[in-house]
Amino acid sequence: MTGSTAGGYNPTQEITPTFDTRGREFLELLKHRILVLDGAMGTMLQAAKLTAADFGGPDLEGCNEHLVVSRPDVVRGVHEAYFAAGADIVETNTFGGTPLVLGEYGLSERAVELNRIAAQLAREAAAKFPGPRFVAGSMGPTTKAISVTGGVTFPQLVDNYRVQATGLLEGGADTLLVETAQDTRNVKAAIIGIRDAERAVGRRVPLMLSATIEPMGTMLGGQTIDAFYASIEHAGAATVGLNCATGPEFMADRLRTLASLASCAVTCYPNAGLPDENGRYGETPDMIASALARFVEQGWINIIGGC
Repeated sequence: MTGSTAGGYNPTQEITPTFDTRGREFLELLKHRILVLDGAMGTMLQAAKLTAADFGGPDLEGCNEHLVVSRPDVVRGVHEAYFAAGADIVETNTFGGTPLVLGEYGLSERAVELNRIAAQLAREAAAKFPGPRFVAGSMGPTTKAISVTGGVTFPQLVDNYRVQATGLLEGGADTLLVETAQDTRNVKAAIIGIRDAERAVGRRVPLMLSATIEPMGTMLGGQTIDAFYASIEHAGAATVGLNCATGPEFMADRLRTLASLASCAVTCYPNAGLPDENGRYGETPDMIASALARFVEQGWINIIGGC
């Protein structure tokens, strides 16, 4: 398949038998074709023009993660829309689902519950569509980064990611996606927390890691893409890639580098360029598709999507 051997990814590599059925299906399908990840959850929720009451009251307004209990129909509808548009994988509505982030709304103690329900909603949506459809448990960078903001310790981050991963695994997520990574130390904490949760829950799923490279050419924590990959290669992730940030055009050099290094599948799901002073993104769907098509033709990527 086009792009299937990017960066030395071996399509005949043996699938670890400890993965469950859907995890094995996910890895198997990666051997045969490029998979499509969904687009931005936040954009779709904004389009729904939700009120404070939809979020559960003024104190919870803006907490997208709480919508899985206050407006599960809206969240499920977003997943269904992306599946209907052709996505193979949708992300759970849990980008800010760690206790650390949920604590800003007084919801730390409900982290496992909210992540569990979010995964269940996505799985319900997946069940309505034919063929293998997958749910990726979204795990964002939190609001703290050891190398950038401080204010958090490595063990605290490990525990936050463990709690979030527990809920996602219990809810049936097929893979866990640590995304928009801005600091390699946070990612290392996430990997440990996820492995701890897998042992506790008794499920192992493919791991996906995705970094964000800023316009200056590095993550906010200062790591280049090759340094990032060298730091996390030991984790044996199913995929490593880039998302968000500068849009696809400025990702080209970093993707080329990553594809040349990676012994796993490579992902790319950019946003529509850099926002203007009004927060609007200028790149059209056709522009994004054209850029991603070039990456595919170069054999650099195995999963594509939007952010």
